[in-house]
Order: sequence, then structure tokens, then C-alpha cells
Amino acid sequence: MRGVILAGGLGSRLYPLTYATNKHLLPIYNMPMIFYPIRTLVEAGITEVIVVTGGPHAGDFIRVLKNGKELGLKHLEYAYQEHEGGIAQALALCEDFADNGCVAVILGDNTTDANISEAVRSFEGGARVFLRRVPDPERFGVPVFDPQDPSRIVAIEEKPAQPKSQFAVTGLYLYDQHVFDYIRTIIPSRRGELEITDVNNRYIQEGKLTWAELNGFWSDAGTFESLYRSNAYWAQKVTGRPCEDFTRYF
Repeated sequence: MRGVILAGGLGSRLYPLTYATNKHLLPIYNMPMIFYPIRTLVEAGITEVIVVTGGPHAGDFIRVLKNGKELGLKHLEYAYQEHEGGIAQALALCEDFADNGCVAVILGDNTTDANISEAVRSFEGGARVFLRRVPDPERFGVPVFDPQDPSRIVAIEEKPAQPKSQFAVTGLYLYDQHVFDYIRTIIPSRRGELEITDVNNRYIQEGKLTWAELNGFWSDAGTFESLYRSNAYWAQKVTGRPCEDFTRYF
């Protein structure tokens, strides 16, 4: 299985921080944000990775990641997303890299200490999404569970005003080679993007989507609040000091 890290976009929700560099290169405690999803993949045994980026700061990644060897990667490629076309469009750029095999896809602003190695080893095809219970599911894709069989997802709703569960579909997915065929069948959403939720719903329609709950910490870092939360968690985890130690001079 090969890895895909999606790290494009302008990061406009984090202006003015992202005037100077790509969002995914902002610091999370003592490392650039993108180091965390790379580590998630490497710990799962995935060492061939492509990073999809875009915007005016795409070249910054080469100076930070280089050829990936220092981060445990055997092979690192880059792809450039020319327009803000959505997660599914960014993933479509990786079809040649996938080489008709399975891919683990992770958003570049996701930080987690969950170990997904068993999920990767046991993956046999279709799609698998990773869920996490969150206080603000309306910010994410939200699974709708079958009331007769709560273990089964019957649909995923994108940023619903009235979420039907407290779970978020995290930015971590496993797909077989058919994902690129499904991307070709979807149409842009009202915001003009190819939504990964539509791809996941195609797998649901085919009866080929499974899910697992992430154990451990997980957070995106796409807002000031979630960026702060990620920094606070990793500062405490790395140093072993409680968060209060970092604010005792305020």
C-alpha cells in the first residue's frame, strides 16, 4: 500500500499565519504539521508517499521534506494541484503513483497518535473510513448509521447543520484501486469542488465501505481553535508536562 498526503489549499481560515507559508508547514509544537501524517503512515509500514500541494507556497515543501529519507520514507513524490478543486480532485492526481494498487490517504492537517498498522495490514479492498467522536461534528463529514444495525453506515453527510451522530469522518481513508474510477463519476458540489464524501457514498452504495474508530488523540488543525488544541496536546505528550505549565507566565 502506498500513501497519499493531501496538503493543498490556501489555508484562508488561518490568515494571516498562512500568508507566509503553506498551512501544513505551520508548527505543531516542535515539528511542522505535515510531519505528523507522515509519521502516521511510516508507523503503519507505508514508506512510499506522494504529497499533493498547491498554492503560492508549494516549493516550501521541498526545503522541509527534502527526499523524505530523514522521516523514514523510502520514496517521496510531489504533485501540484493547480486549482482549489477539492479533496477528491487532489486524490485523482495520484492515480499513476498508486499504480493500480491500494492507497492510504491522509489530510496534511490531521495529527493523531493512533496506530493504524493493523487496519492497513487487514485491508482487503473497498474503502475504510476512520471515525472519531467530536463535539462539533457539523464541521466534518458525518456518518449516518443504520438504526437496525448501528455497525453499518448508510450514508455520509457533508457538514450537516443537524448532524445525525456525534462522529466525524476524520481525514484518514483506505481505498482500493477503484477509487479513481469513482472519482471520475462524481460531479462538483455547490462550492465547485469534487467532494471526498461523494466518493465515500459511492462505496456505500456498492456495499464496500467499512469503518473503524480511531483510538487515541486525533485533531485536524485547520482553525485557530484546532491548531491550538493540537499544539497543546503534542506539547504535553512530548514533554510530559501538563498544559498548565505552558501558561503559568500568563
